[in-house]
Formats: sequence, C-alpha cells, structure tokens
Amino acid sequence: MLDPTVTLGDVPHAIQLALAPVFLLTGIAGMLNVMAGRLARIIDRGRKLTETALPTQPERRRLVELELATLERRRRFAGAAITACASAALLVCTVIAALFVEVYLQISLRGVVGMLFTGSTLALLVGLAYFLREVHLATQTVRITLQLPPQ
Repeated sequence: MLDPTVTLGDVPHAIQLALAPVFLLTGIAGMLNVMAGRLARIIDRGRKLTETALPTQPERRRLVELELATLERRRRFAGAAITACASAALLVCTVIAALFVEVYLQISLRGVVGMLFTGSTLALLVGLAYFLREVHLATQTVRITLQLPPQ
C-alpha cells in the first residue's frame, strides 16, 4: 500500500537522484553497442574461415587454425565483457527503481542502493577489463604489412 504522506516534492527529488544513474546507463549502452559490434565482426570472420575449405598446404592450414583459435579466445572475452556490462546496466536499473521505491514506500534503502551501485560499478570494471583484453588480443594478432609493387 502506498504511503499517503508522500509529498509532491519527494518525486522530483527522486528523479534528481536517479539522473546520474540514468546517464551512467546511457554510457553503458554505448559501450555495449561497441562491444556487440566487435563480437559480430569476430563471428563473421570465424564464419568466413570455417565456410571455406581449409588450405592443403600445411603452413597455410596452420595459420588458419591459429586464427580460428584466436578468434575463439576473442569471442569468449567479448562475450564476457558484454555479460558483465549488461549486468552493470541491470544493477543500475535496479538502483533507479530502488530510489523510487524508497520515495513511494517512505523506507530507507540507502544501504541497498549503495550496494547495488557499488556492484554495478564493479561489474562495469570487469566488463571493461575483458573488453580491453579482447582489444589487446586483436591488436597483437593483426599484422599489417606494406607490399610495394616491384620496380
């Protein structure tokens, strides 16, 4: 049952408190978009390699198998990053909901809100660490060579 003593000023205050987590949520959404794009490119490259016949030359075959193994590692890192960041976003949404529940039910949820926000920050940290690992792995495995035409 809602508490009838909730004043008109309490709701705008709850909205003000929820504004910072909403901006955080927007930032997390942008990161998730980037991570999902990277994951899609990893999957597309893996599909391209597996849909074509493996080379018969041992050296080329080994290179393709090595690239597939690297793509699988990158896919796992990207998936873990997405999972952690999505968890952070869910926790931020829970923080926002808790702020409004606190106003409407006139109960103190500061400890819960603090723990949820801390959890979301830690989950975001883990997600960004996995994302950074995936990016480093990608940059280590890509070799760009300059091939000049014969003169």
